[in-house]
This record gives sequence, structure tokens and C-alpha cells, in this order.
Amino acid sequence: MEEDQELERKISGLKTSMAEGERKTALEMVQAAGTDRHCVTFVLHEEDHTLGNSLRYMIMKNPEVEFCGYTTTHPSESKINLRIQTRGALPAVEPFQRGLNELMNVCQHVLDKFEASIKEYKDQKACRNESTF
Repeated sequence: MEEDQELERKISGLKTSMAEGERKTALEMVQAAGTDRHCVTFVLHEEDHTLGNSLRYMIMKNPEVEFCGYTTTHPSESKINLRIQTRGALPAVEPFQRGLNELMNVCQHVLDKFEASIKEYKDQKACRNESTF
């Protein structure tokens, strides 16, 4: 029971988001009756293949993860079910959090490189314009 409360506490920061002044659930953790904390389905609302496939890839890089897959519930619904099953004593919420953090780091790196390239392009363009006068 304490382990369940600990898992709930760990993902509580991810569970809700503010939208138009009201609380909206962004993440649900679904666990089938009789299963342990090593096999969990996370329901991510307002998400699609963009996050599902990239998050699945990041999570599967963890050698302690036995299975990770996602499905979209229906093309007209923007929600995905992400299922994680781990080996050993690692609870499924750990690779989920790690995968999200690693994905955010990759996205930040891409953004930094993109912004640096734009700045470099603008600087080169400004130098070319100055040299033509």
C-alpha cells in the first residue's frame, strides 16, 4: 500500500495542468487489478503519435524495461495509452519519468542548436550586407 502511495506521489506533479482557469487531468496511471507496480499503463490526454513514439523510444533505451508500447484510442480522440513493463525491482513510473526527462533534454538541445544556427545565419547575412556598401 505504501508503494502505491509513493507511485502516486511521484507522478502527482505530472497529473494536472491548468487550462482556462480549471484543473484538467493530463495524465492517468491505470493498473489492472492483481498486477504489481512493474506493469502500468499511463493515459496521456491531449497527446498523439508525436509524443507517443518519441517517448516510447526514449523509454526502451533503458535496459531494465522489458516492454514499452503505445496506442491511440481513436483517431478522433487526442489521447494515448503508454504501457510500460519493467524487469526486476524497478517500478514502471521510474523509466517513465526518466524517459520524459531525457526527451525534454533532447528537445532543449535541438532548440538550442536551431536558435544558434539562426543567429549565425543572421550574423553572416548582416556581414554580407555591410560588405556590399
